[in-house]
Amino acid sequence: MAASLWRAYHRASPTPCDVIAVHRTRIKICGLTREEDVRAAVTAGADAIGFVFYPPSPRYVTPARAAELAALLPPFVTAVGLFVNPSRADVVQTRSEVPLQLLQFHGDETEPDCLGHGLPFIKAARMRPGLDLLKYAAAFAGAQGLLLDAFVEGYGGGGETFDWSLIPSELPLPLILSGGLHSGNVAEAVRRVRPWAVDVSSGVEAAKGIKDAARITEFIAGVRNADG
Repeated sequence: MAASLWRAYHRASPTPCDVIAVHRTRIKICGLTREEDVRAAVTAGADAIGFVFYPPSPRYVTPARAAELAALLPPFVTAVGLFVNPSRADVVQTRSEVPLQLLQFHGDETEPDCLGHGLPFIKAARMRPGLDLLKYAAAFAGAQGLLLDAFVEGYGGGGETFDWSLIPSELPLPLILSGGLHSGNVAEAVRRVRPWAVDVSSGVEAAKGIKDAARITEFIAGVRNADG
């Protein structure tokens, strides 16, 4: 379903039967660690909230802490769990504590690693010259979407953009654009790339793991302005 909606949205010559007439870019705020940041993101209009379950990250939260934060989410705001090369037991344990609705795999996982957890998933691709994104997408045909991030040493976001011209127009999965986005460039990114969604973390922070409510509001306003 997600792939078919994406194809309809990106069809060069839409027909009257297309299910998407006006697209609203979805927005995920990732790496939340505090109650006030969850409230700020929800109030500003975020569609999804990301919790990082990768211990080396400065935005890491324990499953117990994520459960406390997820309890603040109203209906129709998605709780996303971000993992980097987890064991299956790690995902099972986290899911038993946190009411996640979507999984995000940000490491070197294969599609079998991402399947079988009882939840839909998105897969991150770390963009760099030479990456065959169409081949990569085909290797994760069961994903709900493909998140494109800048390539940095290690894992997780580095707050850097990548060359958006590397994105093929015929990408078969819904595209989630990430990597160095902030209020000053997100409108241009949405207009140029026309992603299904955008994902931001460092671009709305006062410090690593500490979000800034004003920056969240400005970021979301930039997306909505680009949507028209």
